[in-house]
This record gives sequence, C-alpha cells and structure tokens, in this order.
Amino acid sequence: MDRKKALELVKPHLTEHRYVHTLGVRDSALKLAEREDVDYEKVELAAIFHDYAKFRPKQEMRQIITDQNWDKKFITYGDELLHAPAGSYLVEKEMGISDEEILSAIYWHTTGKVNMNAMEKVLFLADYIEPNRKFPGVEETREEAKRSIDGAIIMALRNTITFLMKKNQPVFPETLSTYNDMIFKKKKMEDDESNGR
Repeated sequence: MDRKKALELVKPHLTEHRYVHTLGVRDSALKLAEREDVDYEKVELAAIFHDYAKFRPKQEMRQIITDQNWDKKFITYGDELLHAPAGSYLVEKEMGISDEEILSAIYWHTTGKVNMNAMEKVLFLADYIEPNRKFPGVEETREEAKRSIDGAIIMALRNTITFLMKKNQPVFPETLSTYNDMIFKKKKMEDDESNGR
C-alpha cells in the first residue's frame, strides 16, 4: 500500500488534530529510521496507521482485546491504552495489512515492551517526539533522539512514568519493565565499553 492510499484510508478515522499528529509521527519515524535498520515503507505504514483505532468506541476495543485473549491489563490500566492493541487488530482486519513488524509496532506504541525491535523503537519514540507535541520534557527528548534513540526512549519512559505517578495513576507493568530493560542494557553497554570489550 502506498503512502497516498494509506493516508486517504486513515483520514476518515481521525480528527483533524489527530491527522496532523499522524503526519508528524510519520515524518519523525522516517527521520529516526535513517539511523536504524528499518524498512522505510513498513515504518511509514506503521506510523500512518498507529492511531487508526483511537476514536473507536471503547467497548468495541475492550471486546477485541477480550476476544483475542490478549493481556487484560490493557483494559484495567486505562482507556488510553486500548487503541494500540485494538488498532493492530483492526488494521489487519480492515486494511489488510498483515505484516507482523508493522502490527507489532502499532500494538506496542503506547506502552513499549521488553526487547523492542528497531521498528517498535522508532514508532514508540516518533509518537512521543513528533513536532506537534508540547509538554514538559519533550524538547530534551527530541535533542537526545539526535544522539541516541535508546537514550531518548529511556527519557520518554521516565517522563511518562513520572507524569502518571504524580497524578496518582497506575503505570502499565510492561512500561515499567521496558524502562528497566533499557536501563539494564544501557548499563551493560557502558560497563562493556569501560572494560574495553
């Protein structure tokens, strides 16, 4: 599916504001992909369709997660998480996109996951730093993204976790696990470098 067709298909499912956000995510993902071993066409489709289910009825999304026997925590940890896994399902069923890398990137774009592959990292970070986002910490994360995708993801995760904790909201367990996983990997890499490995 080419870019023009994908954008035509996704636009009716989004508000104007969310469509502008989607274009920003696509542009940011393509910039990040220049430094990663990521298929440009795949990451572009993942970015275009990442919020496909954002405005679907909450009950429909909950039902998809239940019917697919996916982790029920997506339902219990807040409605903001529903559109990512539900979106991966709907993009496959309604748009005919069956590529596992694309679908997985969409599935995990809000929470992150342990051992994210390059495409999952690119979409997760692009969604966070796209140019229309304005919130505390985003500018510093954009700057870090120019140096290190992993470093920027760690910042994004830390900011998100801190934001939720300050609002007395629960933090999705996989998000905490993603943060820990990336911190441990960063520390190991730093240790290996200091030991000359």
